[in-house]
Amino acid sequence: ALAFSGTHFLLLPEFFRSPRSSYNMDAQNKEVAALIEKIAGLQAAIAALPSLSPSPEVDRLFTDLVTACVPPSSVDVTKLSPEHQRMREALIRLCSAAEGKLEAHYADLLATFDNPLDHLGRFPYYSNYVNLSRLEYELLARHVPGIAPARVAFVGSGPLPFSSFVLAAHHLPDAHFDNYDLCGAANERARKLFGASEDGVGARMKFHTADVADLTQELGAYDVVFLAALVGMAAEEKAKVIAHLGAHMVEGASLVVRSAHGARGFLYPIVDPEDIRRGRFEVLAVHHPEGEVINSVIVARKVVDAKLSGPQNGDAHARGAVPLVSPPCSFSTKMEAGALEKSEELAAKELAF
Repeated sequence: ALAFSGTHFLLLPEFFRSPRSSYNMDAQNKEVAALIEKIAGLQAAIAALPSLSPSPEVDRLFTDLVTACVPPSSVDVTKLSPEHQRMREALIRLCSAAEGKLEAHYADLLATFDNPLDHLGRFPYYSNYVNLSRLEYELLARHVPGIAPARVAFVGSGPLPFSSFVLAAHHLPDAHFDNYDLCGAANERARKLFGASEDGVGARMKFHTADVADLTQELGAYDVVFLAALVGMAAEEKAKVIAHLGAHMVEGASLVVRSAHGARGFLYPIVDPEDIRRGRFEVLAVHHPEGEVINSVIVARKVVDAKLSGPQNGDAHARGAVPLVSPPCSFSTKMEAGALEKSEELAAKELAF
């Protein structure tokens, strides 16, 4: 029997006594095993490619991979065998490399236009960025009421910083964005497309080549920091980055972290909310979207250590519980509804090209 509690389905004790339960579990285990086998095969095929630059074969393999990973799945990638865990980590790094090459290719293509920003829809996944950025803004607006940041950092912006652009143009019109990436070539491409103008959105977007580990006093200037999904590709790397942010961000500043859930954890790293709490943050929301938005979103707020051990948070955190799992997002104010309408118009316009 199933019981619904908040956003969780609970298995009642009689379920485990049902003759069907072992059958269902066996079927589920077979389904998970088949999925892992399929993904392992795709990983091997991708690793054998001579290049990860855009090509029909690269596109076909990654399309198959995404198609396999996006549907809801009961797989728990944190419990994979050591062999499959190594496969998953290698696959995430392949995805990162391929994503970088895809974005560099389209950044160069867009740069050939007189007005590149009029042609962003030529990137095949631009609408995904529009929807993900809208989701992140809506979660911030819901869980950090009245937020109106003056300065925002985006760590891991890449050659096509669509997220920063959409947020700056349609959700945070008064904020200045500092985009950080390890790759100088990626920043040069981004600067040509988004930072060339001296007015409008371009005037509010700056690009810096730096390792987040080398940022200290700079981090204290930001009201919100966005952490890209592929900054820190292993769990320990991600936890280290979050701890560094927590050591240097100011109290009250917000952190937005991109994560993954279920089989989508074969595409992107999964962030444990406990690692965020240990990084001196209070976790405000964890949202696992469905549909074309692949990344999960975690919203947190920097707090002093004394608050983390307070009675309102201490017990739940000590048990490793997630403070909040958000329901599907819906806009509740005219301002937010207007932002939604504008972003949808933008996506429709860009995708028309």
